[in-house]
Parts: sequence; structure tokens; C-alpha cells
Amino acid sequence: MNSLLYIIAVILLIGWALGFFLYSAGGVIHILLVIAIIALLLGIIRRPTAL
Repeated sequence: MNSLLYIIAVILLIGWALGFFLYSAGGVIHILLVIAIIALLLGIIRRPTAL
């Protein structure tokens, strides 16, 4: 499940970067960035700690 979150986050970050530089989707790109950051944070928070 964690790897799936990272894959989604990377795809959203790439989409954000393309949209940001191409100016094609407007505010939707920033929503994608926020979703990607949330997905990364959830993946970090839910990662089991190895002690």
C-alpha cells in the first residue's frame, strides 16, 4: 500500500510540474500538488518503524 501511495504522489507531482510550466490547467495543478503532498505525508506517517 505504501508503494502505491508513492507512485500516486510521483505521478501527481509530475503532472503538477508539467502543468505549472505549461500553464494549461490553472488552479487544478495546485490541487494536484496538495494531494501529492498529503499522500507523501500519509505514507511517511503510516510507515512502520523498525526498532
